[in-house]
Amino acid sequence: MKAVIMAGGEGTRLRPLTANWPKPMLPVANKPMMEHILKLLKKHGFNEIIVTVAYMANAIRTYFGDGSDFGVTITYATEQVPLGTAGSVLNAKNALNETFLVISGDVLTDVNLTKMVEFHKEKQSIVTIGLARRENPVEFGIVICDSDCKVEKFLEKPSWGQVFSDTVNTGIYILEPEIFNYIEPDQAVDFSANVFPLILQDKKPIYGCILDGYWEDVGTLEAYLTAHSDVLAGKVNIEFSGFELRPGVRIGQATEIDPSAQIYGNVAIGDNCKIGTSARIGPDTVLGNNVRVSEGAVIERSVVYDNCFLGRQVALRSVILGRSCDVRNNAYLDEGVVVGEGCHIGAGALIEHGVKIYPHKLVEAGAVVNSSIVWESKAARNLFGRVGITGLANVDITPELAVRLGMAWGTALAKGSTVVASRDSSRAARVLKRALMVGLNASGVNVEDLEVATIPLTRFSILSGLNQGGFSVRLKNDDPDSVVIRFFDENGIDIKESLQRKIERLFQREEFRLALAGEIGDLEFPGRTAETYSLEMFKYVDLDLIRQSGFKAVLDYSFGASSFAMASMLSKLGAEILVVNPYAATSRAIQTDRKQQSIAVAELVKASGAGLGAVIDQDGEQLTLIDDRGTVLNDDLALAVFIYLVGEVGVAKKVAVPISASYVIDEIAKEKKLEVIKTKLSSADLMEIAKEKDIEFAGSTWGGFINCAFLPAFDAAGAFVYLLDLLAKSKLKLSEVVSKLPPIKIAHAEVLTPWELKGALMRELVENFPQQGEIQLVDGVKFITSTGWALVLPDPERPVSHIWTEEKIAERSEDTLETFKKIVQDKINRLAHC
Repeated sequence: MKAVIMAGGEGTRLRPLTANWPKPMLPVANKPMMEHILKLLKKHGFNEIIVTVAYMANAIRTYFGDGSDFGVTITYATEQVPLGTAGSVLNAKNALNETFLVISGDVLTDVNLTKMVEFHKEKQSIVTIGLARRENPVEFGIVICDSDCKVEKFLEKPSWGQVFSDTVNTGIYILEPEIFNYIEPDQAVDFSANVFPLILQDKKPIYGCILDGYWEDVGTLEAYLTAHSDVLAGKVNIEFSGFELRPGVRIGQATEIDPSAQIYGNVAIGDNCKIGTSARIGPDTVLGNNVRVSEGAVIERSVVYDNCFLGRQVALRSVILGRSCDVRNNAYLDEGVVVGEGCHIGAGALIEHGVKIYPHKLVEAGAVVNSSIVWESKAARNLFGRVGITGLANVDITPELAVRLGMAWGTALAKGSTVVASRDSSRAARVLKRALMVGLNASGVNVEDLEVATIPLTRFSILSGLNQGGFSVRLKNDDPDSVVIRFFDENGIDIKESLQRKIERLFQREEFRLALAGEIGDLEFPGRTAETYSLEMFKYVDLDLIRQSGFKAVLDYSFGASSFAMASMLSKLGAEILVVNPYAATSRAIQTDRKQQSIAVAELVKASGAGLGAVIDQDGEQLTLIDDRGTVLNDDLALAVFIYLVGEVGVAKKVAVPISASYVIDEIAKEKKLEVIKTKLSSADLMEIAKEKDIEFAGSTWGGFINCAFLPAFDAAGAFVYLLDLLAKSKLKLSEVVSKLPPIKIAHAEVLTPWELKGALMRELVENFPQQGEIQLVDGVKFITSTGWALVLPDPERPVSHIWTEEKIAERSEDTLETFKKIVQDKINRLAHC
């Protein structure tokens, strides 16, 4: 016997899940609903199957093909216009010349079809209707039968006042070809509403067969969640992949679950998933394949489709999450939320009860969404952030994206250009760097591959050759799952926004230059780069004086690439160096914590009697200092120490620091007759200023320091050697310099600020200055008073504003911060209600 699967419906009540995916393809237990129907038919001997398709038919054809992968034969009948349940079956009339079965491709059932066929043969009827009992029948077609199971009356989707039975039509029919005499061609015709009443009018019998087993019309989002709960509870007999870890918990192949994670209740987890530390999954939860659940996430009574990423501390409760969604840290999705395919939910966002988000929408970080997002969609996020392109490895930034990115950048460069490439020692960076190099070569650009190298060494290599730029791929120090791709211009400086926009435009439009076979870029591996870097650095310090000073120091490489570059350099300093964490790790499984590292180095400094200690971050840019007494210098104090020593030695006239630097810098400059150039907070701006010939030193407030004569870029190794030079020339110990400086306390906070209010907030602050004093507009709005200062600056990547405050009486900095937080929050509240 042949079977017809009706798979042409649009499933409008299941939007947004069906906005770009046909209802029969929605997964139940990680397989399309129609696949379960196909297996049920095969189990009961239906091997020849006609599938009627209309809405997004190609998705169904592509997945099921000719049916050979499922052990059946499938042919397709396509509706050009909607023809109703009967009209769609009439479309397949030529293949149906004997008794056949009709079933929907978007129901969940395990009913006994063999028994129904036997019933049909026994009754010798034109039509046998599969029936089921329902406590709430108002969403279905009601059927009344006599004692012989002969149908007496139909009523489609009645009101409660019309309910006269709890027996409903399942949409499963066994039909004789004679049925086609009652179906008008080229018209929208429905079996229950049009065809069956005509047969009854002809006094021909229609029989109803009460079906054994489970049946659920998955017509609504609520029913969809209920169906999953029933599947997990074993109420319906369908096929699960994977294995049963324990009663009620099923796990797919190659799935990793952290020992501290909690899996409770009935749960199904697909293949290749990863469940992080202290995550909680269950009850009644289904995770698709390739789902990543991060530390502390909570998922309850939810269905998560394939390829989704859930960040740290994410919470999902009674939520349906479509394919390839990206939910970032601390986002909360309330009950009844449904998110379509390919959506991005920003960190800290709150999606309130019952909200529907249609496919490929962007919810900004910190947003509160209390109504559905249907047509509106944020523009694609900028590729470039504050320090390059950042994202989760193999989630946001995949090898495919990296190839396209390389081609876009290569297209923005002249054909035949050469760029320098480097990475940290992680495997993720290795994969993505290679993909970027492929894209560059394909666009006709040559690449010099330094392999594992620090960012300063990469910048130096760009400057020391005839190169047009460079890039480095690295894991983020504060997030071992994320990578950052840094791009540098021909001066070794982070590329300007104008080039960023050009690369983004080429990337989005896919307007790539494809080189001919003979023009494809070359790949070279330059040698002795680290040695050349060391020799050049020593030209700008008094190496003999450093050797004579006989420094003793403790140095922590943070398992980073500095371990490759510094070994030969340290041997030339004549210093006694105790090295900690002296090798490069291939993954960030070995985590580094700057504070804890600094404390450990401080203990070693005291125990060994060293003159100083230092921690170099994994990228080679950030330097943390520890004095000879074991005191860890915070970044603001370390910057003040450098400025003091530069002024003490007397070689400089100008230094550059960000607008957020401590007032102590100005006091030192006044005493030492230095000119201080104030820059924006961005690293690119500070490095651009550092290129100017008359600036000796530049430093950030996060541990980045620049010996401008050597390399106009942050360089922890270079800064360490420069510090030894300054200490040798000044004949001071590091602790002696610290003792000459007042305590520094700069307080910082963030205030949630909607994107659309950021500009208005800045205008309000400038026009209505809250205190007496001076205003500086170098970056954000800085208020300077006789006792201290406050800086308010909108974040370029997140919906927040930063506030920094400092008072000359350090203990009062936090009080001033609270005052400015209230001022800013009050202005935001007022602007929001204007």
